[in-house]
Amino acid sequence: MGRAEERRARQGGTRRGKQKVKKKGIRRFFTWKKVLGTFFGLCLLAMGAFYVIYLMVPIPSDNAEAKLESNVYKLSNGQVLARTGVLNRETVALEKVPVPIRESFVALENKTFYDDKGVDFKGTTRGILKTLMGKGAQGGSTITQQYVKNNYLTQEQTVTRKLKEIVISLKVDQRYTKDEILAGYMNTSYYGRGAYGIQAAAQAYYGKDVSKLTLSEGTYLAALLQAPSQYDWQTAGPVGRDLVQGRWNKALDNMVEMKKLTPDERKKVTFEPPHDAKVAPGMEGQTGYLVAAAKAELIHNGVDSALLDRGGWTITLNIDPAKQKLLESAVKKDLTDKLDPKKRKVDADLQAGAASVDPKTGSVVALYGGQDFIKHQLSNATNTTYQPASTFKPVILAAAFNQGAETQDGKPIKANTVYDGDSKRPVKGSDIAFAPPNEDDRDYGPISVQDAMNKSVNSVFAQMGVDAHLDKVRDTAVAMGMASLKGKAPVPAMTLGSYGASPLQMAAVYATLDNHGKEVTPSIVKTAEHKDHKYDKPDPIGSQVISRDAADSVTSVLTGVVDDGTAQGSVASADNRDGKQVAGKTGTSDDNKSAWFTGYTPDLVTSVGLWGEAAEPRTVKGDDGKTVTVPKGGQVSMTDGAGEPGRINGGSIPARIWAAYTFDAVKGGADKFDLETDQGAAKEPAYTPSKKPSGTPSKTPSGTPSKTPSGTPSKTPSSTPSKTPVDPSKTPSGTASHKPKPPTTPPTHPTGTGLPDDPLLPN
Repeated sequence: MGRAEERRARQGGTRRGKQKVKKKGIRRFFTWKKVLGTFFGLCLLAMGAFYVIYLMVPIPSDNAEAKLESNVYKLSNGQVLARTGVLNRETVALEKVPVPIRESFVALENKTFYDDKGVDFKGTTRGILKTLMGKGAQGGSTITQQYVKNNYLTQEQTVTRKLKEIVISLKVDQRYTKDEILAGYMNTSYYGRGAYGIQAAAQAYYGKDVSKLTLSEGTYLAALLQAPSQYDWQTAGPVGRDLVQGRWNKALDNMVEMKKLTPDERKKVTFEPPHDAKVAPGMEGQTGYLVAAAKAELIHNGVDSALLDRGGWTITLNIDPAKQKLLESAVKKDLTDKLDPKKRKVDADLQAGAASVDPKTGSVVALYGGQDFIKHQLSNATNTTYQPASTFKPVILAAAFNQGAETQDGKPIKANTVYDGDSKRPVKGSDIAFAPPNEDDRDYGPISVQDAMNKSVNSVFAQMGVDAHLDKVRDTAVAMGMASLKGKAPVPAMTLGSYGASPLQMAAVYATLDNHGKEVTPSIVKTAEHKDHKYDKPDPIGSQVISRDAADSVTSVLTGVVDDGTAQGSVASADNRDGKQVAGKTGTSDDNKSAWFTGYTPDLVTSVGLWGEAAEPRTVKGDDGKTVTVPKGGQVSMTDGAGEPGRINGGSIPARIWAAYTFDAVKGGADKFDLETDQGAAKEPAYTPSKKPSGTPSKTPSGTPSKTPSGTPSKTPSSTPSKTPVDPSKTPSGTASHKPKPPTTPPTHPTGTGLPDDPLLPN
């Protein structure tokens, strides 16, 4: 072979050596060139599609939905309750809005407003993705986009609507000046209280023309826009007020960052709460509370507040007219007819709230929000400010039963488990020191869980809360319907019901017990219909949040509170009881600022709350002896109110209202609970309801403190004989000087053994 042939042979071999190995399987289709090419191809396709949409979508005429119609609210029998809907809109030129207020809107909603092209592509993309994932309304829109949504589009949350919003916003930004867009945004936004536009809002919230607003007032209106119903200062709860103040602060801080306000000027701006809203005609009495509760539920379940106030809805409530009338009559008979503010100043402070729920359907069949919506628009039925006190104890027991919790010495927690019931006994197993006093600082010594619930012994349930793990107690409360506890710190004081709750929330908790552990979310709205919009009502009955055994066992224990405990005088002996089995719990908070009774029959759950709310500002002495000023609406004591001498307990007025209403409302219903449990007062001893309890009822209602000094047994015998023998070796509970010291490990014995019946029953 010559040199030329040899060279060609070597080159050929090299070429053959460099030949690529042929890829097999799925690798043939995925190379980096193909992936990159596909990506750019899709991008070009998307850009082309967007350009086509841009050309095809014009700026539409003003939104026809801006024309307000009436909403019709009906009771469950079809009777019209109210009609609402009065257009409240006035367009003003931007020049009439003070410059600092314009700047606060921009600082809060869209700091780059004067520099952007009308669309925040990053925020909008995030909003579209979250919409696709079903997470509902999302932020990230510019002022231009919000104006387009208000004036040209609907409030629905769909990808199609969002794409239209982007295209129209780009065109609007090109056609109009930034000041024209800002004016349009301020004039078309919904501020709550039926007010569309900043001029109507200025009148609705501060009773003045927009040109007269201060920076503080105008910034509050800007802060409102995110959630007008939730942030209205007059009706907002603690969370809503904190959130709107947070947004108010953020707006001012952003103005400093944008050099629109100096730090010194910022410090001088103080928050100015708005005035109370003027009530529309026809909202007198309970009507306004019912309408407000229905609106709140619809908004909570996804109906936009602006869309709702634009009208055209027919809303039917679950309210039963007969039961509603019974509830109102019961409050009138046992409370409001007895109030005399001229004779007793404290009577002007007394506020009552109640909610009644069908545990099988979740329907709110009756609701009491206050004496008159015209005079007091914050509904007492949904007010979460006041402590539910000892009505929280059944939640602790439910959490303990549900998880099979044990005492510190390893004994299962049952109705007959014995605890140390001495007042101020330090809890064991807690990182936070806690030694709560019992009511009237009474010592009970060894006491069963059943008797501790009957007598509402704080020291027992403080220890049980730790035994059942405080975080699990909190989570159980939230799962059962006490939404105001969500995110709260699981501290020992929680066991005394120290966190606020509303009657509607407590009705939810007890309805879950009555429904054998299945979650009940009270619902006042039966149906909501609109020709252009659909309302998907969530199912009020949820999943099993605690076991049936746990729920039924708590119910069984709570029957003892009525027949042998703090509700005995007002509920067990009620003339209209007619043999109905009842489970319930009383509650009285510190300093007698609130008193409760929440109870249920097999067919109906009702929570009644009573509290002291200052009708006018006043000066009172604090716990440290120093004088403090309580503002209007602040919490004050109810002591000596409504003609009740001394402390108003849950076993007095609230329990009497409950009994007067409930037993008439459930006539013809089931007499006994269907319980699957082998413990508690309803099971052992066997319970046989009667129209009247045997024996002579005590002249002093249970729950009303005895005039006998604390620690000395009352000389008045118990109206109901003890169901268990009295151990003669024990002195009456409460006589600390002769009571033997409880053993380190309490003995287990039948419910009530060794504990004499005592007519002085704290709650």
